[in-house]
Amino acid sequence: MDRRTFLQSTTTTGLGLAVMNPGLFAAAQDKPLRVGLIGCGWYGKADLLRLIQVAPVEVVSLCDVDSTMVAEAAELVAQRQKSQKKPETFHDYRELLKKTQPELVLIGTPDHWHALTAIAAIEAGADLYLQKPISVDVVEGQAILTAARKHGRVVQVGTQRRSTPHLIEARDRILREGKLGKIGLVEIYCYYHMRSRENPPDSMPPANLDYELWTGPAPMRPYNSLVHPRRWRAFMEYGNGIVGDMCIHMLDMVRWMLELGWPERVSSTGGILVEKNSKANISDTQSATFDFGTLPVVWQHRTYGHPADPQYPWGATFYGEKGTLKCSVNGYDFIPFGNGQPVHKDVVYELEQYPEDKTEKDLEKHVAPAIRGHMLDLLKARESRGRPVADIEQGHISTASCLLANISMDLGRSLAWDVKTHRILNDEPANLRLRRPYRAPWVHPEPV
Repeated sequence: MDRRTFLQSTTTTGLGLAVMNPGLFAAAQDKPLRVGLIGCGWYGKADLLRLIQVAPVEVVSLCDVDSTMVAEAAELVAQRQKSQKKPETFHDYRELLKKTQPELVLIGTPDHWHALTAIAAIEAGADLYLQKPISVDVVEGQAILTAARKHGRVVQVGTQRRSTPHLIEARDRILREGKLGKIGLVEIYCYYHMRSRENPPDSMPPANLDYELWTGPAPMRPYNSLVHPRRWRAFMEYGNGIVGDMCIHMLDMVRWMLELGWPERVSSTGGILVEKNSKANISDTQSATFDFGTLPVVWQHRTYGHPADPQYPWGATFYGEKGTLKCSVNGYDFIPFGNGQPVHKDVVYELEQYPEDKTEKDLEKHVAPAIRGHMLDLLKARESRGRPVADIEQGHISTASCLLANISMDLGRSLAWDVKTHRILNDEPANLRLRRPYRAPWVHPEPV
């Protein structure tokens, strides 16, 4: 069964009926949806080009502080969108919002820029596709959520595991049908050697990059070639390490598949234990336990050594009394106890339906179908003014949980979370970590 057949025949999936004939969206509006992109790097372009593939949109504006990057993106969009028009390009996201007034904004900036750009887009009247993690601190996430609700905007977070066809199938046909029985433990993990091992000298930023504006509200570090493009995740100043990058995907997937809310307690240990010679300041080893009361979800990453299972270097393993379920972006395996029938499913590519995927630079081809499904789910929510499958509140819970893990590791103690007050119980030093200082003149957003 291919992706379209499966999703169209399933009424219990997270996508519902979101994956439909894109022409239905065209019939629902007189003219194409006006779209803007803020952050024209790797995943910003990947998201935008998947949207162009499935919906009658007109990309009217692009923004990036790298003049070369935004110019190249404009050329690419002109080749790919139906009108063949080149979008207007901007250096400052505020000018993009003011001048072109897009109806939908995609945000693909580094993490430290998510909150300010997201809130500005929401206040300008746009709906939003916001990449994960939604924020670099917990208060930023609260502020985005309250702004979205106040202004009635639809916000889809880029946790596209919720729109991955084989994972929807695993949830519906394995978990919801009770094939695991009572689940006592879920392990989530990443063993990719993804932490930079280099130690290049600091240097002057390239002429095409406005490093002052790129840094924005983050602490000002000397420019280093590790920072731009793509490798900024090597530094905690701009993100939250591998927990903020990779754990959020798997934690969010588990929460969605098992219908979990906030963890009651988060604890984490780790640090830079092996790769001490790199300029990167993110952990190379870290474990975290997200305690949901009756179920612990345990994370582990290592940026060295072999994965525990070579077939699942990044994924989740559900341990139940009747069997085990392993899930990843590449497929899933159900291994029952006794004489039950194992189930194996691989990710389904869509290279023939979308031939551009075959040659697009740096595209994660196995993830492209999930991004398309995620975009269609967003468009469906825009039509109904309902909540998308990865609504901003869900993105906030998954993001904040990962941020709490990093705070726990830094402080060396577990943290109890109060859902009602959005505070850490009986730990004022830890609560001070819920908000990062902003570099002047940028002002930290407030959840009002």
